[in-house]
Amino acid sequence: MKKIFLTILTVALICAFTLSFVGCTPSTPDDTIVIGASSTPHAEILEQIRADLEAEGFKLDIKIYTDYVLPNTALEDGSLDANYFQHTPYLNDFNKNNGTHILSVEKIHYEPFAVYGKNVSKEDFEATKTGRTILIPDDGTNCTRALLVLRDNGYITLKDGVKPSDSLSDKDIVDNNGNTVVLVAAENVPAQLNNANAGTIAVINGNYALEANLDVKTALAVENASGDAAQLYANIIAVKEGNENSAKTKALIKALKTQKVFNYITEHYNGAVLPVFTV
Repeated sequence: MKKIFLTILTVALICAFTLSFVGCTPSTPDDTIVIGASSTPHAEILEQIRADLEAEGFKLDIKIYTDYVLPNTALEDGSLDANYFQHTPYLNDFNKNNGTHILSVEKIHYEPFAVYGKNVSKEDFEATKTGRTILIPDDGTNCTRALLVLRDNGYITLKDGVKPSDSLSDKDIVDNNGNTVVLVAAENVPAQLNNANAGTIAVINGNYALEANLDVKTALAVENASGDAAQLYANIIAVKEGNENSAKTKALIKALKTQKVFNYITEHYNGAVLPVFTV
């Protein structure tokens, strides 16, 4: 008996020692949908479906993230059932660069990029398109969108033939028209603008503009929401490959694609966030 006990104890210690080095795959409770999201607008939108999911037998656990990397690594390792913060081009780049296996399962909303300024009027923005410091996001797809907005407003010239689906950088600027384009982590652009010299402008992601209490109605310029960008850059619900047809995923999508959520997005964000699904 003592020998059996010692054998079991030895095996347990070996397992514990091994797990401490190789780790173990986290799992979420069967009755809880654990979803990673940016605080604004993603988590706010998710709060609207809490009661609907409870009626389907699921609790909703929203984990707030302030960056664009951790919610994908947490989804890949099983700490999350889903996430809601990104668009498909960013996800595709992330999978390619990190060897992750994450899929888009539904498009929910679109956040137009917008240009804001430090003590810059709209008249000044349109009249003076040289000699400015311009802050833009530094990651591939968001950088692409920012550069296209600047090009469309006459601030820079890009290589011929570039399109929204490309992954561009400041190296694709052919002529900066005397402006200085500065790449900044997307989440830090609003704060950098706030601390910048007068005359500085910045192209800011919709969710970070909302978090910084920037009103899209006061923006100097806004990304064209009537073209392909609205679908290409729609923010998505993403899950790890193999979970796209799970009960949790189906319940989450069903709860989001409702008239209630459509109306909330339309009425609450005044054009800073636009629904892309139909009901």
